[in-house]
Amino acid sequence: MTSHQNGTISSEVSDFFLNCFVRSHTWQLWLSLPLSLLLFLAMVANSVLLITIWLEASLHEPMYYLLSILSLLDIILSLTVIPKVLAIIWFDLKSISFYACFLQMFIMNGFFAMESCTFMVMAYDRYVAICHPLRYPSIITDQFVVKAAVFILARSSIVTMPIPILSSRLHYCGRKVIENCICTNMSVSRLSCDDVTINRLYQFAIGWTVLGSDLILIFLSYTLILRAVLRLKAEGAVAKALSTCGSHFILILFFSTILLVFVLTLVVKKKVSPDVPVLLNILHHVIFSALNPIVYGVRTQEIKQGIQRLLKKGC
Repeated sequence: MTSHQNGTISSEVSDFFLNCFVRSHTWQLWLSLPLSLLLFLAMVANSVLLITIWLEASLHEPMYYLLSILSLLDIILSLTVIPKVLAIIWFDLKSISFYACFLQMFIMNGFFAMESCTFMVMAYDRYVAICHPLRYPSIITDQFVVKAAVFILARSSIVTMPIPILSSRLHYCGRKVIENCICTNMSVSRLSCDDVTINRLYQFAIGWTVLGSDLILIFLSYTLILRAVLRLKAEGAVAKALSTCGSHFILILFFSTILLVFVLTLVVKKKVSPDVPVLLNILHHVIFSALNPIVYGVRTQEIKQGIQRLLKKGC
């Protein structure tokens, strides 16, 4: 690509090299086994969930449509990250083109924000179901799901699009080696000769504003749900109410825990191996994707029954 002139998008590199786990060569191959198994599990489990919801008429409800959105996001995120990591480990294919790198960066940031927003919408769905059950059919409709999907896509794309755009406009001075397995904003912009303060401040602000607001609204929804549940006096009503949102809460807790651990490793990065945040970032993209359909499939009776009916038809 051409040099940096007149404020146009340019760079002196046409591709980058992902230098993956440079301090931990001995366990790279061992790591590839659980990664490939988790990827396979995520693909199969989410595909089964999507097919079940699509084919089973009893699952054609807003709650399951939202779950389908989450499964679709999981599949795309896993396929964006894990195959490239495995290609690096197995075949030493470290090269990634300039535009492919920033496309991966956009998908990782954008779809992660979409997952967070989907969780927020699902929390609202559970709030209406528990706290306003009589109004649920009139509030949470198919039209609501369509509007929610458009909002999830638009909000996440608009707020995360500047991240790869800002990074792609930097001057890289011929530096090509990214000390990471994936094209994260911080890893790529670190190669630049330019001032990257705006890049870092924007990602920090968006991260805390978007994810922070989603988590606050999710926490508020479950606080109101818990308060409403504790007021129920009918026998078994509390257990039934908690069961309807238990799967969702488990996944949100896991989602938040991994994110918190990842942030903490970045804060204390001088005290841990640089490979640890990289590993946690990779695992975050596949463990959650594999757990999501399993947790819902095991804990949601309607989905479990739907899968069993499809298996019987297949036999």
